[in-house]
Amino acid sequence: MASTKFTDITADGLWHNNPGLVQLLGLCPLLGVSSTAVNALGLGIATILVLTGSNLAVSLIRSAVTDAVRLPAFVMIIAALTTCIELLMQAFTFELYQILGIFIPLIVTNCAILGRADAYASKNPILPSLTDGFMMGLGFALVLLVLGMLRELIGFGRLFGGMELLLGPMAANWEVVVFPNYKEVLFVILPPGAFVFMGLLIAVKNMIDTHVKERAAAAAAKPVGGSKRVRVTGTIS
Repeated sequence: MASTKFTDITADGLWHNNPGLVQLLGLCPLLGVSSTAVNALGLGIATILVLTGSNLAVSLIRSAVTDAVRLPAFVMIIAALTTCIELLMQAFTFELYQILGIFIPLIVTNCAILGRADAYASKNPILPSLTDGFMMGLGFALVLLVLGMLRELIGFGRLFGGMELLLGPMAANWEVVVFPNYKEVLFVILPPGAFVFMGLLIAVKNMIDTHVKERAAAAAAKPVGGSKRVRVTGTIS
């Protein structure tokens, strides 16, 4: 029973109730930061850490917080965790922190984080809440990463440029030039391009969901094969 529940939590976070593709929450940083894979990955990891930590903290104090101060308490927890992530990025990934700019502090206002804290973590035990926070954060980060890779590929003609800003010197040679002598496509790099690609990702997900539902309905309606036994009664003269 428990394993089924955790499976459902994972499926919801990564696909069925994905914050970016289904709930459409946190679109401001999602669209504003995802011009490259490294920017998207940096914000994605920060969001995972804050979402997981806030769900854990909210679940721990859920029985001690009254309704009158519930939301302010949750916001304070999220703000404290965001500040910790911000200071860590300033210490270890300062150049990337400068590139991401205001979008790191804006994690506090991400509706996906406050929404999970209020809708799930405040009503569930620690382990499910921790799993929910991690999976929702991971689903959000994966959408960020896919969007960043698409925009970087079509906008710059390369992939994983500047990964050393996040992962250090070991990632200095990770850049893959897919299209040599490529002219930058400014529309894709700017936020309007993010709207177009985000719409395409949502459309692809909806198409996949529709196809899966149609196959499931067809399989349910298909008659079971096999021979039928006929019972004959009476006498033959």
